[in-house]
Amino acid sequence: MAATNKILIIVTNVGEYEKVGLRTGLWLGELTHFWDVAEQAGLSMDIASPLGGKIPLDPESLSHEVLAELGTEQRYRDRRFMDLLEDTKKIAEVTLDDYDAIYLTGGHGVMFDFPQSQDLEELMARFYESDKIVSTVCHGGTGLLQVRLSNGEPLVRGKRVTGFSWPEEELADRADAVPYNLQEELEKLGADYSTTGKPFEPYVVEDGRLITGQNPGSARGVAQAVVKQLTAVG
Repeated sequence: MAATNKILIIVTNVGEYEKVGLRTGLWLGELTHFWDVAEQAGLSMDIASPLGGKIPLDPESLSHEVLAELGTEQRYRDRRFMDLLEDTKKIAEVTLDDYDAIYLTGGHGVMFDFPQSQDLEELMARFYESDKIVSTVCHGGTGLLQVRLSNGEPLVRGKRVTGFSWPEEELADRADAVPYNLQEELEKLGADYSTTGKPFEPYVVEDGRLITGQNPGSARGVAQAVVKQLTAVG
């Protein structure tokens, strides 16, 4: 794998649930925590989304308590950083050779547009089959559900993965709002899904070039795992 020292980050365009009136969008910390680790390691990043343009933010990720975690508020106050979410590029405009890794952020919005994006599915498969790193955190794992490799097999079949668990969904009071159970859908595809013993504790699973994190608190750990692999090959 040719080293570009560059990571492509994918975020959602969806700002509300389909069945209820709650608002959603990108869980900001899942972007900032990853960004902090990768930037400190000297890596550069671009942000893309299925439709491009401005990105909605999950209002719960902007609460004072959540923003105080791991320096998220510092990024939220940074005009230059936040402007990166004002006009993201479309996934269809991405050039594979420009990046060494792809990272899918979460927030409940991704449950609606990630699995519906053929551009994302094809890009994820191409990343993986080009020996590049594929990583997700929390609901970002929904971006794995429709990905098929060139042999027709689901990317996650037989792979060790994690993602936002159903118990966490219930504790977050979103079980009636989400369109499906991510944990169950991964298991249906033949993934070897696992979870941490205590909800919302950081948990990261590595299966070769596939790196997944369970919940928002796992974004930093996913970034550390991605950086470690990139450093090893770079």
